[in-house]
Amino acid sequence: MSSNASLDVLLKPFESPKLQLKNRVVMAPMTRQFSPDGVPHQLVVDYYRRRAEGDVGLIITEGTTVGHKAASFDSKIPNFHTDEALAGWKQVVDAVHKAGGKIAPQLWHVGCARKPGTGPYPDFPSATPSGYALPGKKVGEPLTTAEIDNIVKAFGEAGGNAKKLGFDALEIHGAHGYMIDDFLWEGLNQRSDQYGGSRAKRSQFAVEIVQAIRAEVGEDFPIIFRFSQWKQQDYNARLAETPEQLAEVLQPISDAGVDIFHCSQRRFWEPEFEGSGMNLAGWTRRLLNKPTITVGSVSLNEEFITTFQGGQADAADIQELLQRLDADEFDLVAVGRALIANPNWVQLITQGQAGSLKTYEKSLLAELV
Repeated sequence: MSSNASLDVLLKPFESPKLQLKNRVVMAPMTRQFSPDGVPHQLVVDYYRRRAEGDVGLIITEGTTVGHKAASFDSKIPNFHTDEALAGWKQVVDAVHKAGGKIAPQLWHVGCARKPGTGPYPDFPSATPSGYALPGKKVGEPLTTAEIDNIVKAFGEAGGNAKKLGFDALEIHGAHGYMIDDFLWEGLNQRSDQYGGSRAKRSQFAVEIVQAIRAEVGEDFPIIFRFSQWKQQDYNARLAETPEQLAEVLQPISDAGVDIFHCSQRRFWEPEFEGSGMNLAGWTRRLLNKPTITVGSVSLNEEFITTFQGGQADAADIQELLQRLDADEFDLVAVGRALIANPNWVQLITQGQAGSLKTYEKSLLAELV
């Protein structure tokens, strides 16, 4: 790894057989709850358009829920299955493309993160692999195989909608203790059928979702899969303790048709396994030989949970990020909170003026008017 890396490494184009981007910057998906009745409106259109105008290489939208009654815990979270919502997303796509950007929806089912009685269908039971909301905390009944089939079908239909609307790619949310991650995580998946009992079997639900989407979008449409070790229910949870175990989890999902893996960490600079300085995206790239996206407090000195608890994140140097990117540890860099604070973050770092989250509240208010 070089001791110093130029910003050019972040700004150079990304070229892959299915996706070409003008730079390596990805806007990370961030839930906003600004879509009444699940329908994205003009404020949402303007929000994403501004990031495209700011030269973000690829925008990944906030989580947008598939057509299953337990997929959402709030009616203000956008959906990706009603005619009204899809018409709203079409306006988003057109605005981003007009501004010279590219965009992918993040397809979402919140799984056990949905408390019973919440969301657009409060009387519908929440969906969990084995009925657990936390390890050892039983809150309901395991999903039947028929209901699993319904959820897989809903993801497939959402994938088809993404292509029809003109999106440039799509991302499957398989991280952070939501539906797909509930199946991947042994703490919540205690099934003994084809969906549980080993790492490979716990990946089967994700495999079927990828296959269903691939059948709808064809071979040339890019599919991104986001995963994490940590869970919002347990920040210390892990799917794998070694690279070999990580390969057991991810290889079947990769083989099903994923093109790019989005590897969620709270701090991108933290090593994933003992004996190596590589982060989660680095190990995933090495194990699967596919492009990866790194994410986690990029250009900030503190991760997001701390800021929710009263802490403050200030601007941080990105030289280590550039060095890792220059060394081909990963291929793309997802930026979250810094892009809320500054829609033109890419242009600002190019000029050496990137700000911190001290402007966050002001920027957020601007999104509301």
